[in-house]
Amino acid sequence: MLGLKLPTDPRWANIAEKNIEEILVDHAYCEQKAASTAISLIVTFPEHPELVNEMTALAREEMGHFKMVHDKLQQRGLKLGWERKDEYVIKLRGFFPKGGSRSTQLVHRLLIAGLIEARSCERFRLLSEKLEDKELAEFYRNLMVSEANHYTMFLKFARQYGEDRKEVDRKWQELLDYEAQIMKDLGKDETIHG
Repeated sequence: MLGLKLPTDPRWANIAEKNIEEILVDHAYCEQKAASTAISLIVTFPEHPELVNEMTALAREEMGHFKMVHDKLQQRGLKLGWERKDEYVIKLRGFFPKGGSRSTQLVHRLLIAGLIEARSCERFRLLSEKLEDKELAEFYRNLMVSEANHYTMFLKFARQYGEDRKEVDRKWQELLDYEAQIMKDLGKDETIHG
């Protein structure tokens, strides 16, 4: 369903389990960045009322997820710590060339956001299936559903606001191919995407 061309190596869940504090901290910041992305889309593309409405709801939801993850950290006697660079997101953002029309810029941002949500969904599924900590496994199972909904929403908007549906779908496939290549070097670290 997610369309990912290279699944995460299931051994990544073992790395995550052994470094759960790092995973939770990284996850908290992923939620915060997702909320920031939604706000940025509102500010940059206010001419699309449906997008503004959905991004407003998304920003609220993502900050709710941030709070949930932060609560998990506190329950375990852990602190949020400092934000980490997300090499995965940095590499994805370098795929599309800068510039172009407003609609092209919007489509590119929506496709990248959709792919980040798809990969997060896949990682949360792995955590929900592999973690021995049943409470955290259930936590990630519930969040997995949200990520899947976000992925489909971003893809729907990219197709809606793109000037040519075939062109948007071509770009999506090229982005998926590129993401599979960068994933070959990732999946060995205690981060949600890395």
